[in-house]
Amino acid sequence: MIEGWEAAGLGSPEMGNETKRPATYEDLMALPENMVGQIIDGELIALPRPASPHAVAHSVLGGLLVSRFQVGQRAPGGWWIVTEPELHVGQDVLVPDIAGWRRERMPMMRRVPFFTLAPDWVCEVLSPSTWKLDRNRKREIYAREGVGHVWLVDPTAKALEVFARREGEWAARGQYSGDACVRAEPFEDLELDLGALWPPELEAP
Repeated sequence: MIEGWEAAGLGSPEMGNETKRPATYEDLMALPENMVGQIIDGELIALPRPASPHAVAHSVLGGLLVSRFQVGQRAPGGWWIVTEPELHVGQDVLVPDIAGWRRERMPMMRRVPFFTLAPDWVCEVLSPSTWKLDRNRKREIYAREGVGHVWLVDPTAKALEVFARREGEWAARGQYSGDACVRAEPFEDLELDLGALWPPELEAP
């Protein structure tokens, strides 16, 4: 696990100590290209790109949802599905793995560097370096901003957890694992074969 980076500034020279300063967007933009940066509660958190199990689950799920709910010939439509969007909500900058907006709330996809409208659905694909952040601090912000549903996909446990916001709190709406075929809100029109998200593992070269 790589620790999150914190932006810090110098304190008073007379005191001879250091005090933290809130991270800025300039701090985030200065990160190396191979790092994913976020600002949460004033802290700059930077993590490396995830390993292949995470990337496969992320890519497959995103592709299935795009083809079923956005661009497919038989898609019911009604959604924008975006991979790794940058969200600016309050003072926080978040990058979920996948996010979805109902078109009734965002009719047009504008050319913007980041989104200030919170999504209706968010998916976080868990990894050893991010699972605590995804389950706790980020979910709290999603609830605060009115996100309706959160999915947590765990490639290691081969599991999907589905949560819906009820009166400002997250209520569990389903827990699935292995090769189950599920219909999970808010995408019940799709029968999702979980087995497609975790292909057979090969030994590292």
